[in-house]
Amino acid sequence: MQIKINDQTHHLTDACPRDLAGILNLYIPELKAKGIAVALNNLVIPRQQWPDTTVENQAHILIIQATQGG
Repeated sequence: MQIKINDQTHHLTDACPRDLAGILNLYIPELKAKGIAVALNNLVIPRQQWPDTTVENQAHILIIQATQGG
């Protein structure tokens, strides 16, 4: 299975998690959930739904970091 996280391609083995929370923990373990939004195939997924959201082959995950400024 192949997915993209912020335009970087990753190949998942059968042992890899298939839920959004598990994939984020596996590939970006230093990711802090506070101050970010995650979109799966251009649809923002609320944080509480990450563990229940299945990621399919060829999925695109976009992680957006909130920043301060004006």
